[in-house]
Amino acid sequence: MFKKILIANRGEIALRVIRTCREMGIKTVAVYSTADADSLHVRFADEAVCIGPPPSNLSYLKMSNIIAAAEITNADAIHPGYGFLSENAKFSKICEEHGIKFIGASAEMIEKMGDKATAKATMKAAGVPCVPGSDGILESFEQAKKVAKEIGYPVMMKATAGGGGKGMRAIWKEDELQKAWESARQEAAAAFGNDGMYMEKLIEEPRHIEIQVVGDQYGKACHLSERDCSIQRRHQKLTEETPSPFMTQELRDKMGEAAVKAAEYINYEGAGTIEFLVDKHRNFYFMEMNTRIQVEHPITEQVVDYDLIREQILVASGVPISGKNYYPQLHSIECRINAEDPYNDFRPSPGKITVLHAPGGHGVRLDTHVYAGYTIPPNYDSMIAKLITTAQTREEAINKMKRALDEFVIEGIKTTIPFHRQLMENPDYVAGNYTTKFMEDFKMEEIKE
Repeated sequence: MFKKILIANRGEIALRVIRTCREMGIKTVAVYSTADADSLHVRFADEAVCIGPPPSNLSYLKMSNIIAAAEITNADAIHPGYGFLSENAKFSKICEEHGIKFIGASAEMIEKMGDKATAKATMKAAGVPCVPGSDGILESFEQAKKVAKEIGYPVMMKATAGGGGKGMRAIWKEDELQKAWESARQEAAAAFGNDGMYMEKLIEEPRHIEIQVVGDQYGKACHLSERDCSIQRRHQKLTEETPSPFMTQELRDKMGEAAVKAAEYINYEGAGTIEFLVDKHRNFYFMEMNTRIQVEHPITEQVVDYDLIREQILVASGVPISGKNYYPQLHSIECRINAEDPYNDFRPSPGKITVLHAPGGHGVRLDTHVYAGYTIPPNYDSMIAKLITTAQTREEAINKMKRALDEFVIEGIKTTIPFHRQLMENPDYVAGNYTTKFMEDFKMEEIKE
């Protein structure tokens, strides 16, 4: 087992990893930029190393600084969390070259699954259902036109190196194609330094449902059922739940089986997520694989009583998995609390938290790194907390979430708490009747005193 793990991340996920390490008797090293000197992950770790100024490219993305921090503290493993370098094949390889275990997928695995066009080809070979579309990257506009005609409009143009909705365009008819092709490529080149595009059939009324998998070093994988992540704004998830209100046991078995098949086909090691689009007829199609821990992993932990970070560490140290699949025994919902103003088009709201009162009680979990007096820097993602409620039924989990949101007080900045409070009252959400298009028609109501 590892003696010391460096966490190459910040905020709530860094704190989350530190907590499990402490329970396992493993020493921890926090890394931080100068903007994060007062963050709780820095205080809770056994050691902390400053790795640079606030910009991510000079700190959390600077591989040489992180490797140097691991070497001077004698860390024998690095946990990358999510985001930053968690799906960076080069970083995984550098860790291996320096004799430091990367707690995540190998460089080869990330390369196979990180590039969406390659991932799709791999999944097709594994026999996992994929959305009809181009075979790999489109070579020209003429080819794009031809593929669109073959699969039929509407189609979706996607950047192969994409993420966060950048370089994506929905095209409903042929005369929209040229403009979409040019603007998507420009956006992708600016965001990822790669303007490669591929095309898929646009799935109408889709739900975004992902399956959590864990694979060990011996070619064995298991699944921990699904999470429904369909409530999104600009392709960023806002809330997630498990089990999905749309799921049937038959569909869960089929999707679980496909996800395990996918993981075992590539000999996947670690915790990963196979993301699917599910249409209104409950046909499912592979979308992408995230070769890391997900932001929304706590809801899975709550319904199957399983510490996913602990499992990541055990698998990385060579412990085999049991191989059995896990099914939800309870219902769990996660609301991402962001420092954003939901009344002002979700504009970021960094600044100092003057008052904070955290909710509590049975079935309430709060993952956060903030506290009263903490200043949220403007340099990073705006998520400051994850509020998770767990109960016997979906209705109880929603009622618990309403109560917890009412108790959750954050002053000094704007947050998305009022949005989530309204969402929990929305008739379509309460009925479980939502797709990835839900937010297009959602309007914030004025605050009632």
